Amino acid sequence: MAVDRRILEHDHGEIAEHVALIAAELRKGFESVERIPRPAVTVFGSARATRRDGEYEQARACGRALAQAGFAVVTGGGPGVMEAVNRGAKEAGGYSVGFNVELPHEQAPNPYVDLGVTFNHFYARKVMLVKAAEGFVLFPGGFGTLDELFESLTLIQTDKVREFPVSLIGVDYWRGLLEWIAASPLAEHKISPEDMNLLRVTDDVQEAVDAAREYWLRMRVEPPVHEPEKADAQ
Repeated sequence: MAVDRRILEHDHGEIAEHVALIAAELRKGFESVERIPRPAVTVFGSARATRRDGEYEQARACGRALAQAGFAVVTGGGPGVMEAVNRGAKEAGGYSVGFNVELPHEQAPNPYVDLGVTFNHFYARKVMLVKAAEGFVLFPGGFGTLDELFESLTLIQTDKVREFPVSLIGVDYWRGLLEWIAASPLAEHKISPEDMNLLRVTDDVQEAVDAAREYWLRMRVEPPVHEPEKADAQ
């Protein structure tokens, strides 16, 4: 964490050192992604969920269902929902990945991973969470989860990645956000009507797993072609 903060806050000097540090971290991440068997799905959610919370067991079931469907499972590697997903995948005999990040609190690595990597830099870690995935599943979470949600939508909208499935788990939790998106960005033409179709929301983790599986099967049968460029994100 201290390294990341030092790089982001410095005004002058040490450019070569900082670039080298980031490049080394990116290389470590790319090499780690190469070790993950395809296909894979990345799952996000709150580090603060406890084992007593219903979403913990739901996330555990999601990890199990993804593994049973033949997916490697990738998370941020920490506690809460991330632990639950990794645990479910591991219990089902799947391949479980944790891309952790150094933080002053909340983010100790969980023990349910086959491949665990700890990053200093959020941005290097975020690249790997996207690069490894054929789909995203997002459980209720805080700023980090929201950051990953909007980054994935931006990458899809601007044609930087293929239009992979983005599934939100928890209708009640996400309803207010989706209503605001429709009432403000969409109503004021900051996004296009078809952008709303980039998201699916459900209470059933199997729907999210099925969406990822259908996408993967379609990509294998129909190799992706370059799509017309979409409007820049605003």
